Amino acid sequence: MLSSCLGSAGVNWGTMATHQLPPNNVVKMLIVDGFDKVKFFEADEVILNALVGTDIEVMLAIPNYMLKDLSSDSLIAASWVEANVSAYAYTNGVKIRYVAVGNEPFLETYNGTYLQYILPTLKNVQESLNKAGLGTEVKATILFNAGINFSPESNQVPSAGDFRPEARDLTLQIVQYLYSNNAPFVVNIYPFLNLYGNIYFPLDFAFFDRSKVKPVRDGDHVYTNVFDANFGTLGGQQMEIKTLNIENAMRFNQGLIEHCLSEQGTPARKGKKIEVYLFSLIDENAKSIAPGNFERHWGMFEFDGKPKYELDLSGRMQKDKGLVAVEGVNYMQKKDCDFDDLAVVTDGDPSDDKCRFPVMIAVAVGHSLVVLLHKKLLCILVAAILVLMDV
Repeated sequence: MLSSCLGSAGVNWGTMATHQLPPNNVVKMLIVDGFDKVKFFEADEVILNALVGTDIEVMLAIPNYMLKDLSSDSLIAASWVEANVSAYAYTNGVKIRYVAVGNEPFLETYNGTYLQYILPTLKNVQESLNKAGLGTEVKATILFNAGINFSPESNQVPSAGDFRPEARDLTLQIVQYLYSNNAPFVVNIYPFLNLYGNIYFPLDFAFFDRSKVKPVRDGDHVYTNVFDANFGTLGGQQMEIKTLNIENAMRFNQGLIEHCLSEQGTPARKGKKIEVYLFSLIDENAKSIAPGNFERHWGMFEFDGKPKYELDLSGRMQKDKGLVAVEGVNYMQKKDCDFDDLAVVTDGDPSDDKCRFPVMIAVAVGHSLVVLLHKKLLCILVAAILVLMDV
């Protein structure tokens, strides 16, 4: 039902940046580096055109704000499918495989805003795909957040997990619909955010190399990393925020790739293939930092397309298989002026009447560079994943 992880890796490609890299250049980088699956948070015509003729599999997403309209009118859903899926479903077009309905619409912070729209939209989109003759190869699904489930305080083990009481009935209906359509169950798992303030969480349990790890026993199942535990319950403990750095991001992502490609599955799902999309591809400097400054620095690549660390997507740790940067990136010309000792240092804005000076201030903060441009902040680094499970 799902393609094997063997020899492949997926990635989330977000576009919330003030200066986006040319899509054609990014697509070339994806091919060279070996990414053969990509997920978007909405359909972008320019990016989809850049993917035409490639073998990269695509997951599109419908933003939450569109759910109300698509749930109430099947014609709107059909129009969306025609414009964003059917338009690319031709020989050597774009290999669209999934359409995600919403992005974590079950989040508790939404206070149930989208709950009534989720299942009707899912049905309208899948039925539109079916009518377009694409339902066999393109599946509609939901992007769940890991917090959709919980484990009771008295029994914090994966097997005791269940869906949240207020969303349980709806979630089960969705799972049944996904199963009937041979569609995947999709969940975002961030192995450190839910309880990132937990100073007692064992750091090594967040990774896959089993160093200094005290295993968690759940009946006959033994868990040696938080990913498998999360996968078993779609929840679990997370890692502390101060441990987020480039070294740990590389350690986690490399370990995840090797774990997935091993096809060992998890203690509760031995031998089951896991399809993952790493989060994320490139830093996005226009994302909200309300959850934390790290939101703008999830990328494996810097804003300009340079890799932050080595990563072997083959899972075989080959020394010559590191990530390749995006090529053809244009930079603003570096400018300097020689005032021959006539320059004056001033604390005030030198602008006067029609002679205006745009001001930019660069301030070094710790190991990060914070740039203030007309009071706009460009502010770390973490790594996460999106997981698809068969149901």
